[in-house]
Amino acid sequence: MPGPGEYRPDPTLGIDRPEDLPKTKVSIRNRNYRRRTCPHCGRRAYRDRVVRRTLHDLGNPLTGRPRDIVLLRSQHYCRPCRKYFLADASDLADPGSHYTRRVVDLAVRLVVEDGLPYRPASWALWRDHRVFVPFATIQNWVEAGGEKGGATCRRRAS
Repeated sequence: MPGPGEYRPDPTLGIDRPEDLPKTKVSIRNRNYRRRTCPHCGRRAYRDRVVRRTLHDLGNPLTGRPRDIVLLRSQHYCRPCRKYFLADASDLADPGSHYTRRVVDLAVRLVVEDGLPYRPASWALWRDHRVFVPFATIQNWVEAGGEKGGATCRRRAS
């Protein structure tokens, strides 16, 4: 096992075809519940169906394999509200994101704290953690900063 600061060549260097890259290790996380409390009215809602979502996570640098998380979530229907909602998985990823929070935090830290430009940060994530994130996505995460999750519609002062 190599020590700190010891050079190790990248085993994926020179691979031209995606089929030749190391196979992804897939793990399953379950957020499947029979009933959940409705976030709108607070009443109990039964499961309507189960949905599946794939998240990219930090891979194993020693084996050189990327890691994906298959997230099984229950979708519920609240009859009084007539609304659908999903079981909460905000501990793993932001809504609509393809990457786990660990990937987002590491990418932003590489740019903000270590001072890497976006393209080298994208390459460092692949080289060190076997997760491919386009540099434009990293740029969006850094520029969003703490603005995500705030009010989506701001009123103008008239």
